[in-house]
Amino acid sequence: METLTSAKGTIPFHSPTNRGTWRQVLCLLTLAALSLTINACGGGNDSPQTARQIVAQLVQQGYLKASNTEAGDGFGYSLALAGDTLVVGAPGEASAATGINGTQGDNSAVNSGAVYIFTRTNGVWSQQAYLKASNTEADDVFGWSLALAGETLVVGAPGEASADGDQTDNSAQDSGAVYVFTRTNGVWSQQAYVKASNTGAGDLFGISIAVAGDTLAVGAFFEASAATGVNGPEADNSAPGSGAVYVFTRTGSDWSQQAYVKASNTEANDGFGESVALTGDTLAVGATGEASAATGVDGDETDNSAVESGAVYVFTRTGSTWTQQAYVKASNTEGLDWFGYSVALAEDTLAVGALFEASAATGINGNQGNNSAPASGATYVFTLTNGVWSQQAYVKASNPGGFDLFGSSIALTGNTLAVGAFGEASANGNQTDNSAPESGAAYVFTRTGSDWNQQAYVKASNTGSFDLFGSSIALAGDTLIVGAFFEASAATGVNGNQGDNSAPDSGAAYVFSLQ
Repeated sequence: METLTSAKGTIPFHSPTNRGTWRQVLCLLTLAALSLTINACGGGNDSPQTARQIVAQLVQQGYLKASNTEAGDGFGYSLALAGDTLVVGAPGEASAATGINGTQGDNSAVNSGAVYIFTRTNGVWSQQAYLKASNTEADDVFGWSLALAGETLVVGAPGEASADGDQTDNSAQDSGAVYVFTRTNGVWSQQAYVKASNTGAGDLFGISIAVAGDTLAVGAFFEASAATGVNGPEADNSAPGSGAVYVFTRTGSDWSQQAYVKASNTEANDGFGESVALTGDTLAVGATGEASAATGVDGDETDNSAVESGAVYVFTRTGSTWTQQAYVKASNTEGLDWFGYSVALAEDTLAVGALFEASAATGINGNQGNNSAPASGATYVFTLTNGVWSQQAYVKASNPGGFDLFGSSIALTGNTLAVGAFGEASANGNQTDNSAPESGAAYVFTRTGSDWNQQAYVKASNTGSFDLFGSSIALAGDTLIVGAFFEASAATGVNGNQGDNSAPDSGAAYVFSLQ
């Protein structure tokens, strides 16, 4: 197995193409990085609330599985939701099919990956399409990342290996690619195959993606140039692992690269592009390896005394020109917090997850200084007023526990924030019963004025240890989707048998209605 040396020690390489191990990326990258075994994880505290008391506003509407469920597929690793369309990624899926609705039964392309599209009619979900890449190959992990806007779907395959724009030339291993699909009258077709302007082996282009209208942002967090700012020199690879983001725009059906975006303080191993979010003319980029000890907005970028504390960079577009608007850090910056692991944007609100943050605070704006709950995780909410970003809230779970990893996934729409914590350990609807390690949970918060409050604590209907419920999350209108890519049932389709755990790590997605 390849490894990556970081301040956390020697850990499994954050690459989607570790053969036979890609499904362990989230667990091992976080848990083994802290020299823990999976079975050692858990947590909890003295919160008196139970799931039954706090989930009164939520109704589970659907339990979704792939049409070709198999062990190890990781269905639910990624999610995207827009209106009545739901997209689910399964980067471990193994068929050698290409294009739309091909043959699902040929498992000769291990970890090639697949994407499943579901639509809702009168409250009932059904599968509309099964998508594969146009150049399906083993270990491409197509479906690792997803983004959906209207009738446009974008799929990332960071393990894809082509170079020089030729889909059949596999001379640039793990360079990565992105695929754009569009829907016309209910029929999906591939519109574009997208590569970086400076494609390089190991860059993992497509590890993160976001789309808004005719604009697409793609992260490549192992890209290596030492450029800073926008449209700098791409060819200087003296800053390995610094990371980059590429912005593309569409005219008609043609996509072209508009910008090559780097941090204002580019350094090796910062991982700029670990996460991206896009709304209108605003782009947010997470860089979990960034090391400054600054706090708040626009602090000192040059003090690297807080290794892997993480940062988020906000860019805005005027015409076709992108500029950095803000450099954002946590209010309680500390080394190894990985602030920026997840980001979400909705109009003038930015949410940032820091899954390794360690305070034992509960709820909103609690005590940030008590680091007695390692890797419990936190989420930070920022708002924009008169062009200036400021922190509005510091958000913790109602039951923070060590290694819950709250903030591993986030989704934001209007005044509603959803946060996943795939390491959470409760069972039986009781937040204090930590007998189901890494079963995972999701939390829903709502805002009134400037005040945030927890609305719901969400568990799977078939909670099981190590399912990692909350590893992905999506939110649109009154619908919440939560992924659990280690879930183990052999069911297929919608609302099948949840109790048959004969397909380990096949994965599932759960649909909830916010009422």
